[in-house]
Amino acid sequence: MTDLKNEIRNINSLSELNELTSFINGCKTMLGKTSIKVGDKVWVVQKTKRTAGVVVKMNIKKAVVDMKRASHGFTQSFNVPFSMIELA
Repeated sequence: MTDLKNEIRNINSLSELNELTSFINGCKTMLGKTSIKVGDKVWVVQKTKRTAGVVVKMNIKKAVVDMKRASHGFTQSFNVPFSMIELA
C-alpha cells in the first residue's frame, strides 16, 4: 500500500489525478454493488460523520438506506451512492 501511495505522490498532472479519482470511485461503486445486499446493516460515510442504516433496496447506481434521524427520532429513507456505503 505504501508503494501505491508513493506512486500517487509522483503524479505531476492534475488531469491524471482526476482520472485516478474517477477510476477509484468506479472501483468503490463496483465493490459496493457486489458486497452489499438488501437487509445488510451498513454505515453511510460522509466527510464528517458516519450514520448507521439498513439497506432496503438496491438500484443500479444507488441503494435505498433506512437511517434513524437522531434529531427527530424517526427512520427516513435515503438514496445513497454505493461509494458512500460500508458494511457495519
